[in-house]
Amino acid sequence: MQKPIIKLGIPKGSLEETTITLFEQAGWKISRHSRNYFPEINDPEISVSICRVQEIGSYVQDGIMDLGIAGQDWLIERGVDKGLRQISRLVYSKVSMKPCRWVLAVAGNSPFKTPEDLRGKRVATELVNMTRGYFSRKAIDCEVFYSWGATEAKVVEGLADGIVEVTETGSTIRAQGLRIIDEVMESCPVLITNEEAWDDPAKRSKIEQINLLLQGALKAQSLVAIKMNAPAEKLDAILEMLPALNSPTVSPLRIPQWLSVETVVDVNLVRDLIPRLCSLGAEGIIEYALNKVI
Repeated sequence: MQKPIIKLGIPKGSLEETTITLFEQAGWKISRHSRNYFPEINDPEISVSICRVQEIGSYVQDGIMDLGIAGQDWLIERGVDKGLRQISRLVYSKVSMKPCRWVLAVAGNSPFKTPEDLRGKRVATELVNMTRGYFSRKAIDCEVFYSWGATEAKVVEGLADGIVEVTETGSTIRAQGLRIIDEVMESCPVLITNEEAWDDPAKRSKIEQINLLLQGALKAQSLVAIKMNAPAEKLDAILEMLPALNSPTVSPLRIPQWLSVETVVDVNLVRDLIPRLCSLGAEGIIEYALNKVI
């Protein structure tokens, strides 16, 4: 059996399903087994481990793993962000693999309006080191302590004067009766490796292949292909309204008065674009999803 070239760590929890789906779209099928943290993958050059996102950065830094997907927030919190090579950001705003924000929030009816108002107060968070660094940069002396969960409730119950908590839209925090007074940092999933793996020609080649196809899969999620039969006399008008990565593909059909036109467009434009194409006489319009766009 061929020995794997790359030891890959993927995050357990909220990013797990999205990561596995992304890899499948990129061409790698990861098959999980019940109570098993070492799933199978259809590539003998890769072995996979499922780990807590908080731990992946340390495993990659120590060489236990060659490659991993981790959040920028936890790399900073664990102090490993400077010792790793960030290959790329893995961001797609329409799915759960998207940026999140760590925000400073207080009770909605509290007198605190700015971070400076929390000087000498108590702040609860899961990211203690990052939060202490945030207040230190602002020269604000306050007590930052670790929250083991239900962080929003600490303010409601009077156990803390403020919290630093993760959010995407802020709706959950507002629903708890809290008010955001500052953004501490924005974080997104990143693909990381260590210098030893990057300097190994075989590993680097595999890492670059993985990154290329993952980025292609992410890009494809915001695009669709459309294909149509267009009347030759309206071709210029149709091409003028068609966005494309480079330029649309135009091919002759058996009937000279018609042409085949194919292009790739933003998924959000299609609902308005298709009726306009029909108004110019386009027929047989086909829309189809893409797996990768490189």
